[in-house]
Amino acid sequence: MLLHHCTWQEVEARLERSTGIIVPIGSTEQHGPNGLLGTDALCAEVVSHGVGEAVDALVAPTIAVGMAQHHLGFAGSITLRPSTLIAVVCDTVHSLARHGFDRIFFVNGHGGNIATFSAAFSEIYAGRSLHGQGFNPTAVRCRLKNWFDGPAIKSLSEELYGEAEGSHATPSEVSLTQYAFPETAKHVAMSPEIAPKGPIYDAQDYRDRFPDGRIGSNPALASPEAGKRLFDTAVGEVAEEYLRFLKAS
Repeated sequence: MLLHHCTWQEVEARLERSTGIIVPIGSTEQHGPNGLLGTDALCAEVVSHGVGEAVDALVAPTIAVGMAQHHLGFAGSITLRPSTLIAVVCDTVHSLARHGFDRIFFVNGHGGNIATFSAAFSEIYAGRSLHGQGFNPTAVRCRLKNWFDGPAIKSLSEELYGEAEGSHATPSEVSLTQYAFPETAKHVAMSPEIAPKGPIYDAQDYRDRFPDGRIGSNPALASPEAGKRLFDTAVGEVAEEYLRFLKAS
């Protein structure tokens, strides 16, 4: 069930049954020669919608722009400053909490968001702790789950791609977008087949080190068939964690 496809009355009724909600979060950034700019946001959204259907969870609109300053050397990439993303996350949580949601589960598709989310959650909890003297508001809990780093999905990526998985513009994430949006699939030869690895700093340094945008990966190996396997595995794994999150104290 999608929040943005509901009326306010439907959301009020929903809150009588469950105070949990899933929020997909990704990025809009380059993903190498055959990866979509929206890969991180699309993967998070597709997995979140799958989880919503599997366990009857409410899913919020996707936050499609994240912390991706190091990709700005490539056309089309968009970033938020870490401070801006912290504000977006905090305002999203505060808005949802205002209505009674108290278990807010972010499904993330972009590694560059992780540090900022940790800071955002600390800001949220600090704000509630400092809210007046002797005031103890209803507990709000936040969780960030990367769809790509559970043991089952990592094992499957290793089985499918081995060392060619890499860490950016991976064949796994490209496969997932090809499964979900087959009309967008692009077939491009990679040179070298497996991209170099290295550190990440600012945008110009990134472009100099990784001229086609990939890091350690060969996304030419991607396929919609593999994407279906990755989708099923990620949905199952993320759904289990979401249900555990709802039950946790």
